[in-house]
Amino acid sequence: MTETVRVAVPRKGRPLEAVLERIATVADADALADDVSSTLRYEKAVTKGNATADRDVYARLAAYSDLTDPEKPEYTLVRDDREGKPRRVVFDSVTVTVGSDGPGDEVRVELIGREEPFRALRTHEFGLGFDSADLVLEEVVTLGEAGVESIADVNARIDPRDTDVRVVRGLGDTVYHTLLATPDVLPAGADLDREFVTDYEGPLCISPRYERLVEAVLGTDAIEGVEFVYPDPAIEEEAAIAESGLGVYLTMTGSTARDHGLVVGEDLFPSETVLMENLAEAGPAAETLKKALADVDLETALQP
Repeated sequence: MTETVRVAVPRKGRPLEAVLERIATVADADALADDVSSTLRYEKAVTKGNATADRDVYARLAAYSDLTDPEKPEYTLVRDDREGKPRRVVFDSVTVTVGSDGPGDEVRVELIGREEPFRALRTHEFGLGFDSADLVLEEVVTLGEAGVESIADVNARIDPRDTDVRVVRGLGDTVYHTLLATPDVLPAGADLDREFVTDYEGPLCISPRYERLVEAVLGTDAIEGVEFVYPDPAIEEEAAIAESGLGVYLTMTGSTARDHGLVVGEDLFPSETVLMENLAEAGPAAETLKKALADVDLETALQP
């Protein structure tokens, strides 16, 4: 009998698309992944005012969801954080079947949308789930003198008395937390890397939510003498870093940073969607699914 594994996934955005792409590679679900992604991109455009819907949100929700077939996606409504708190259509659930090497080895996978998949794993609601690697560093990785750079580093810094959740691997949707600096802060010929920060004293501009993450990534030794400062919400992060002289920000190509006259330095840690497991909850079927998902060959910064 085919077993069902419940997997916590993000409700929207780049992380959910990364999950759907990975699931599609092991479950012959390309059409499903494309359908969900295109639906949510359209709904995002409507919520942001970049598209105009020809029917109200409830009519669209009813049209998108099929409650009679678990292999068709279901959606739900949440309140968006934008001004006016508009209702936004987000992913709710769908069931797919992951292929097998022989009869009886198939695994039915129920993808269930959660606002905070990582925390759902921490509370033992799920054995497997996907969420941002950032949350692991922000919430459960202990701080050390040296910084973290890999999954091995991350898992080694998780106190087993705090949580049973561990990171398995990344999905390849990589955006990096990167060091950025103005040329006058960086001495001629010097490399903008972790060692530079270790010798640096002065302001370091970061987003307030990433303070603990930056501490974990750089290490406590490197941030001695550093004063964390935060960007004014009214200006771009890169502009704020240009005013401070040194900062850490999420970058993909670094082009916007260079437009602000900044030097793009070391990629400190990938902000990447990761597959995670709760060691106390993952049974044989979850192990089969985890192996199928982890064995997919793709370019990712976060590997075991």
